[in-house]
Amino acid sequence: MARAPYVLSLPPVRQSSVIFASPHSGRDYPWSFLRNSQLDAHAIRSSEDAFVDDLFAAAPSLGAPLLCATVPRAYLDLNRAAEELDSALIDGYRATAHNPRIASGLGVIPRVVANGRAIYAGKLTLAEADRRIARYWRPYHAALADLLAQSHALCGEAILIDCHSMPHEALDGMARSGPRRPDVVLGDRFGASAAPEITDRVEAALLRAGLKVVRNAPFAGAYMAQTYGRPSRRQHVVQIEIDRALYMDEAAITPHVGFDPLRRRLTDVIADIVAIGAAPGALAAE
Repeated sequence: MARAPYVLSLPPVRQSSVIFASPHSGRDYPWSFLRNSQLDAHAIRSSEDAFVDDLFAAAPSLGAPLLCATVPRAYLDLNRAAEELDSALIDGYRATAHNPRIASGLGVIPRVVANGRAIYAGKLTLAEADRRIARYWRPYHAALADLLAQSHALCGEAILIDCHSMPHEALDGMARSGPRRPDVVLGDRFGASAAPEITDRVEAALLRAGLKVVRNAPFAGAYMAQTYGRPSRRQHVVQIEIDRALYMDEAAITPHVGFDPLRRRLTDVIADIVAIGAAPGALAAE
């Protein structure tokens, strides 16, 4: 049976313009991919936003859709443009411009995982790259575009909460610079992907849950925020990056005792965020 490109969980009644999405929590690793990688099945998961889909699982019961990737980030990165191909990985592809993400091995089909570890011993064909994009990237983004259009039809606006996790070590510089090491980094591309009042209310929801929050450093938002964030058209994207140390053992890639308490806190956060986009009417799920 073919793997589904994503899992879409809909609320019984659509009550809000808010959409939650987790593009990097996919963990359905194709056997052929694992066989051809020079990394083992554990190491290859190091770029995964493990369990983020579970942390936000309450969204549908609170009135908002939850769109989750099944494809792993190491196999295909949904938070990159389909055109961000890596000539160092894709045989026969020639880049026309410099892109620092691609140069570091983090194009739409990554060449490396965390800490720069190479995934492949050789190159992939352009046909294989095109197949992955057609099979996973295009359906995921089509589903996301449909959800955004539905929000506009229902509420006259759309608010996408792009849900991610970050390695604890990514915040080491902040730990040295002061006492407020954040639990969460919000990214709105310095106001370019969401209106200030939207980001303010998302931040307030996190603060009420007792989480420490900073904005746009070290993560301001990537392809999702850049592409779908159009505040002038009442379409907003706020990226949420959660410190993995709050809920998981990063080395073992397993939830620890902090997982359930954090999930309960995030359930309150989700309810507050859903209320930001409360709809004047309601749209029943088909």
